[in-house]
Amino acid sequence: MAVPYVHMLQSATVLRKSNLYLSHYGCGKFNGKRGRPHVAFASIQQPDRNISIDPKVELLLDSVKWDNKGLAVAIAQNVDTGAILMQGFANRDALATTISSRKATFYSRSRSTLWTKGETSNNFINIQDVFLDCDHDSIIYLGKPDGPTCHTGSETCYYTSVFDSLTEQEAKGSRLALTSLYALESTISQRKAELAERETGKPSWTKRLLLDHNLLCSKIREEADELCQTLENNEDKSRVASEMADVLYHAMVLLGKREVKVEDVLEVLRKRFSQSGIEEKRSRASQKSEQH
Repeated sequence: MAVPYVHMLQSATVLRKSNLYLSHYGCGKFNGKRGRPHVAFASIQQPDRNISIDPKVELLLDSVKWDNKGLAVAIAQNVDTGAILMQGFANRDALATTISSRKATFYSRSRSTLWTKGETSNNFINIQDVFLDCDHDSIIYLGKPDGPTCHTGSETCYYTSVFDSLTEQEAKGSRLALTSLYALESTISQRKAELAERETGKPSWTKRLLLDHNLLCSKIREEADELCQTLENNEDKSRVASEMADVLYHAMVLLGKREVKVEDVLEVLRKRFSQSGIEEKRSRASQKSEQH
């Protein structure tokens, strides 16, 4: 089982000869107050072994099974979509810096130096948590990217399908490694783009929904009611899953019509994790009153 570590650490201080890293953070309270991370950091150009680290962080670093070059694979993953953004390597300094600064930091083997993703492009990966695998020899940086991760401008570095390469004369080279939910979102987006083209024959169901918002809204209400009936009638789990799939599909068509991404919805949900339902409703009511 992968083990999350960032939420265990309430504070970390990393001192370098030429740079100062200060960070106070935690999922719980810090100094009696709950608040957002406060970070002061500068870009590191050269690694420096003269480091003073919080004992808890030091124990964590000692638990990692670094290879004979002092490195471990570090994978950056989007906290909301689950997309694998990139893969690099980290050493002790890189992991300590990531924990301290909450910015995904790696070790460049070609330049023999630390580098923080986004230090030139400003497309930082803002860390929410860090996981180690069961053997403690690989790392996941779980975070939210500020922009495209790949230097090509792609959302992630993983956009070339091996099966496309094997079955087509020319690989598409731009099909992201999407999970089922995001593959559906991509298909809906494609159908929406096709609306501008001249249609021959009967339009697909998705296109009909995109063209008729009354039909779309009626279907969402209908499918939501059928989902509730599975509870009221104590129907089996497969029926519940089927009805929920219908609700998800039609709701995602509405999101596509309004140009709202599923990622945006999941980000809202994530931000509510540490907020009570009463607080969240009060916040929404306050936002509505400000709008009016």
